[in-house]
Amino acid sequence: MAANTYSCPITELEAAALKNLLEERNWEFSSLPYARFKASGDKVNVVVYESGKLVVQGKGTEEFILFTLEPEILHTFTYAGNSAAAADPEEMTTHGGIDESGKGDFFGPLVIAGVIVTPDSAPRLRELGVCDSKKITSSEKIIRLAGKIRELSPGRFSTVTLMPETYNRLYTSIGNLNRLLAWGHARVIENMLEYNPDCPRMLSDKFGDEQLIRRALMERGRQIKLDQMVRAESDVAVAAASILARDGFLAGMKKLSGIAGRELPKGAGPQVKLFAGELLAANSPELFRKIAKLHFKTWAEISNP
Repeated sequence: MAANTYSCPITELEAAALKNLLEERNWEFSSLPYARFKASGDKVNVVVYESGKLVVQGKGTEEFILFTLEPEILHTFTYAGNSAAAADPEEMTTHGGIDESGKGDFFGPLVIAGVIVTPDSAPRLRELGVCDSKKITSSEKIIRLAGKIRELSPGRFSTVTLMPETYNRLYTSIGNLNRLLAWGHARVIENMLEYNPDCPRMLSDKFGDEQLIRRALMERGRQIKLDQMVRAESDVAVAAASILARDGFLAGMKKLSGIAGRELPKGAGPQVKLFAGELLAANSPELFRKIAKLHFKTWAEISNP
């Protein structure tokens, strides 16, 4: 059973950073005697006392510590609690993780990355604050963590970046996003196994039939144990891969923004559609082959209004 109460010391700078972060995420603030502030979020309350003590309470305590407090404020990963990651002994064995970034973004590349962890590197990555990249809102932190992951994993990581021109060509040929993802996952696995042939297992988030990846693997990759699971980013290897993939996506977006002459937005929502329509009005459709994924509904809506 997950812990519902947690306390630890917190510095003034950390407390200020925490308050700013919670304000940005629209937590509800209230006053409390002897407290610098009290904030309430989804299933969790946070109190920072004037004494320098932080108290977290509620059903969401463990999730808050693992995915917000430690990686974004304290920059540690020492909380054990009863989390699945902490309780799973397989996480600390040699295995690889694969994840992707950009598949839901109209603009930008699709980046697939993989990291192999060892009994030595896995706990060190956790101590650095490696977690699911979707839990990290700071681009600067993604870039910094990606550098640390590469330092701790020499020869044990791979990144495949499909910039939009290549992505659009492959999608036209393959005709299905899950098959394209499987092809990318397979290339990353094969790249890592070239230098780590004894790695026994690979883990990825579940996005389709496992056989899609197996069919895309070459002979070496077909010998490995391949697992898929929902929310695989809870595993440190997949979490590390998600950060490398996000780092690659951010780098790709920066390059493509230069081509477009303006900063490209992320996602595929109404604001992205509005931006894309304005960009198309001022440029030729050819530009979009270089900066956007053309099978998205967004393209059909702005090119054939």
